[in-house]
Amino acid sequence: MRIEELIIDGFKSYPNRTTVTGFDASFNAITGLNGSGKSNILDSICFVLGITNLTAVRANNLQDLIYKRGQAGIIKASVTIVFDNTDRSKSPVSFENCPQITVTRQIAMGGLSKYLINGHKATQQAVQNMFQSVQLNINNPNFLIMQGKITKVLNMKPAEILSMIEEAAGTRMFEDRKDKAIKTMSKKDQKVKEITALLEEEITPKLDKLREEKRSFLEYQKASTELDHLTRLAKAYEWQQYCAKFEEKKALVDQKTQDVQDREDEAKALKRQIESIEKELAQIEKKKEAEMTKGGKLQALVNQSKELQHDLVKRKAQVDIKMGSVEEERKKLQADQAALESLHETLQEKEAELVDLSGSFSKLKADYDGAVAEVNKQDELLQTLLTGMASSSKSKGGESSAGGYMGQIASARAEESAAGTEIEQSKLRIGHLEKEVKQKEPLAKKAQKDAAGLMSELETSRGAVQQLEAHMEKLGWNDEKEKLLLQSKAEWSRRVSDLLERKEGLKSKLAGMDFQYSDPEPNFDRSRVKGLVASLIQLDQDKHKYSTALEICAGGRLYNVVVEDEKVGSKLLANGQLKKRVTLIPLNKINAFVASAEKIGAAQRIAPGKVDLALSLVGYDDDVSRAMEYVFGNTLICADAATAKRVTFENAVRMKSVTLDGDVYDPQGTLSGGSKPHSGNVLVKMQDLIKIDKALKEAKLELGKVESQIQAAKSQMASFSKAKRDLDLKRHQVTLLESQISGSNATRIIGEVEKAKASIVELKEAIFAAKKRQQDASKEAKRLEKEMEEFDKNKDSKLDQLKTEIKSKKADVQKRSGEIKARQGEVRTLELEIEQTHAEITACEKTIAEGGRAIKRVETELSDMQTKLEELQAEVDKVESKLTQERATLSGYDDELTALRNALKSKKQEIADGALLIKQYMHDREKLATDVAGYEKSIQQLENQFEWIQSEHRFFGQAGTVYDFAKHNMSEVRKRCKKLEETQQGMRKKVNPKVLSMIEGVEKKESTLKTMLSTVLKDKDKIEDTITELDRYKRDALQNTWEKVNADFGSIFAELLPGNYAKLQPPENQDLTQGLEVKVRLGTVWKQSLTELSGGQRSLIALSLIMSLLQFKPAPMYILDEIDAALDLSHTQHIGQLFRSRFRGSQFIVVSLKEGLFTNANVLFRARFRDGTSLVDRTVNANRTTAGDGDGVDKENQNPQQGARKRGGKAAAAGAGGAGRLVAA
Repeated sequence: MRIEELIIDGFKSYPNRTTVTGFDASFNAITGLNGSGKSNILDSICFVLGITNLTAVRANNLQDLIYKRGQAGIIKASVTIVFDNTDRSKSPVSFENCPQITVTRQIAMGGLSKYLINGHKATQQAVQNMFQSVQLNINNPNFLIMQGKITKVLNMKPAEILSMIEEAAGTRMFEDRKDKAIKTMSKKDQKVKEITALLEEEITPKLDKLREEKRSFLEYQKASTELDHLTRLAKAYEWQQYCAKFEEKKALVDQKTQDVQDREDEAKALKRQIESIEKELAQIEKKKEAEMTKGGKLQALVNQSKELQHDLVKRKAQVDIKMGSVEEERKKLQADQAALESLHETLQEKEAELVDLSGSFSKLKADYDGAVAEVNKQDELLQTLLTGMASSSKSKGGESSAGGYMGQIASARAEESAAGTEIEQSKLRIGHLEKEVKQKEPLAKKAQKDAAGLMSELETSRGAVQQLEAHMEKLGWNDEKEKLLLQSKAEWSRRVSDLLERKEGLKSKLAGMDFQYSDPEPNFDRSRVKGLVASLIQLDQDKHKYSTALEICAGGRLYNVVVEDEKVGSKLLANGQLKKRVTLIPLNKINAFVASAEKIGAAQRIAPGKVDLALSLVGYDDDVSRAMEYVFGNTLICADAATAKRVTFENAVRMKSVTLDGDVYDPQGTLSGGSKPHSGNVLVKMQDLIKIDKALKEAKLELGKVESQIQAAKSQMASFSKAKRDLDLKRHQVTLLESQISGSNATRIIGEVEKAKASIVELKEAIFAAKKRQQDASKEAKRLEKEMEEFDKNKDSKLDQLKTEIKSKKADVQKRSGEIKARQGEVRTLELEIEQTHAEITACEKTIAEGGRAIKRVETELSDMQTKLEELQAEVDKVESKLTQERATLSGYDDELTALRNALKSKKQEIADGALLIKQYMHDREKLATDVAGYEKSIQQLENQFEWIQSEHRFFGQAGTVYDFAKHNMSEVRKRCKKLEETQQGMRKKVNPKVLSMIEGVEKKESTLKTMLSTVLKDKDKIEDTITELDRYKRDALQNTWEKVNADFGSIFAELLPGNYAKLQPPENQDLTQGLEVKVRLGTVWKQSLTELSGGQRSLIALSLIMSLLQFKPAPMYILDEIDAALDLSHTQHIGQLFRSRFRGSQFIVVSLKEGLFTNANVLFRARFRDGTSLVDRTVNANRTTAGDGDGVDKENQNPQQGARKRGGKAAAAGAGGAGRLVAA
């Protein structure tokens, strides 16, 4: 990329459009007089290249670059450069396809500035990037050497020289970028601080506050939602309660109206009854008068009744005594059986104890017998020695003791000889057996080999049998357990089946007692329905005789159903799917009346033992006591009709009575009955059903336990059954194999060999034992011989020692004798106790057998007596019935008259009471009507206040809806509503309703700031990492650059000043990165400082350094402004040659006033100043070619002075190659 054309318009001294064309591709020179504008051409090029340091183009501001600062009518300046871009390898990035690149920069008064690339507007940065991509960085140029640069280089310090090397290496730009990056990081740090401060001081506190407000607002919303829900629930429940009470009160109003009507009808009926009673009174009085004239059988019946009652009491006493005897015999039998079981346990314990005691006694006895034998032996020796001494005191000692020691020695030697004989015999036997084994063993091995398969299979099968047996033991199961469990299951199943059959039979007889219902709501508690009254009664066995009377007393109420409260009753009636009509008794609503103790006491005083309150005869649970009081609390049960009549109409009693036969006496004067009811002892059958139910539950429970045990043991049973089958199979297999093996000849031979080997082992053990006996006998004989020898030497001492030993052993024997006797006594005592226990067991078993027979005998007698008692009771009842009828016939008239008079009085009193009740009912009806109106008003107010009630009331109380009241404790709901309302009142003034929208913006801002902060920190880390990496690259590049530049520096200086050398090196004791200084060698002497050189030499040093830097990284174009000012002509000529030899391919634009330099240029531009305007003429050196090669350059520079002399001065120079002129446009 090189300059082809330069167009200047309004720039500095070029007010008119001036086109400078024909730039040579290699070497261009610009000359002219001072002030002619030659340097302005270079300034215009720098201007287009984007220079920002205006002092480098001798201006203070952009306005200075406009012709006469815009005061001559020219208000803008424009410079255009046309670049040749045909060499694509050196083309700027992204401009490879443009053969020409035109770059224009324009400025105008007021500071307006713009760039154009190929006619399109571009930014300054884009222009600078384009030039920098081809090594033309105008703001840090190594291709531009202006006036004074040589002098400046001469005065540079080591650090400044280093900066030139850095610039050549390209690391200077990195340093600039690094400085910018550090500044950027500083700005980012500041930004981080600002963001952090903003977050900590403003955003976070504000967000915390808003979050707290949001939490409060959400709590407020939640409380509002809950309050709305609970309010709806509470109001719905309140509306339903009002409706229920409204209907209830309305029904009560209707009931009171009906009660008034009923009482009025009763009053009319009572008046008619009074008229009837008065007529009946007259008739009875007439009958009584007629009956009084007759005589009767009353006295005979009374006498007969007394005799029978006396016999009945006597028989009952006898039965009670017999029953007591039976019970006593049963208890005695149970005690005997328990005693027998205890005796068996005691016997087992004593027999086990006897086994242990006998074992210890036997061991103790054996030790004792051994000790006694030893004492006897020693005592015999002593007696023998003493006797021998007394009979032959003159003989020798050995002879006198021959009967003692010698006998024992002979015995020991005989034992030793016997053991030796046994050893020899055993050895002979072993030899014979070993010979037999040796002969038969090959046969046995062959047979064993032949039978190895069968033996291996047999051992495997035996091992399998052992494993299966061990496995079955681990299972913890056996056939007996399984049999017992299955038998138990079968027995309990039969028991359950029998009880079910009996229950169904009884239920068929009690069809009226069958009460069934379905759960009226999910999870209904069935314990709230108690059942039929009849099923709640508990009637003891001894009170079954009252069952008929109690059934008559209860009447239809016996079939009523008892429930916990009226709500349960309503649910049952509404949703219980009842199969028949029933009457319900709610425990919380019934008005139970129980007769006073005074009335009951009065009745019992009238007929002691014959009158009871019905309630006292039945048993029941406490939770149904009100129902029982309601049914049985105001009725008496009497033994007979006479008693019933007496107590019923007694003024102190006046209660309804029922006889055992079922006759009902009412104090109002009515009598009903005369025959037993057809119900057939319902209560007795009900008791049987209850007992069967209880037994059935127990049986089912036991059956369930057994089935659970079977189920739990199912896997064990299956495993045991499988293992048992496998074991039987394996045992059978072992039997077959054993029979197969035992019947073979191989087995016989192997058996004989094994038997022989076993005999050899036994004989060897016998030899070992015999050898031990032989050794012991030999030792004993030697001991006795030694003692005999000692005895001969010292008889008295030996005798004393023997006596002492005998005495000690006798004492030990005596002690053991005591222990033996004591232990023997214990054994004998235990044996006697066992015998006694056996005798007791026999006696106890006999007693139990006799007790069983006695119980059967007494039970038979009791059965006979009970049969006779029942017959006598029937006869008594028959006589009593006749007596009662007779008494009724004779004395019933007075009772009837009294009853009728009382009934008449009662009816009149009832009429008066009815009138009072009517008034009371009317008053109650008015009060209830007021309540109905109040409830109706409350309902209307709720419906008006809460419109949703009308549309949703059908869901109130329904399960599975929001109005399911059963799921809530409505009292707690009301309390919660009240609490929530109070909370709402307090929170309403504190909550911020806009907090949700506010917090969203602040949270978004917080998120954005945190994202920015994260991004900034990441960018900072990346920049720091990049700087660290590039610092390493910089040092490498700097080292390479220094080495290359240093080599070129020395060679260029040698060319400019032959025979001399220069180099760059770090200052002493410093690193390359700290600076570089110039070292010069003139001839063979290294100069310590540049001050030792002449001015020209120093200029050459500076120029050589600059040229070496330019050569390191050649730019496409170089601009040099009067760099030869301090050099003489010969050195100037060398510079021109240097351009040609070392910078091929680069375009040089040089401003110079010295002929030695511009005469070497291919194209020369002359600047002139005329009429205040700069003009440019172009001259081409005819002897130069744009592409001139090295040979041409050398020929042109052979004798420049001679050529100059021939041409003579500047005129010759001007016409050297033929003159040409460019006229400014």
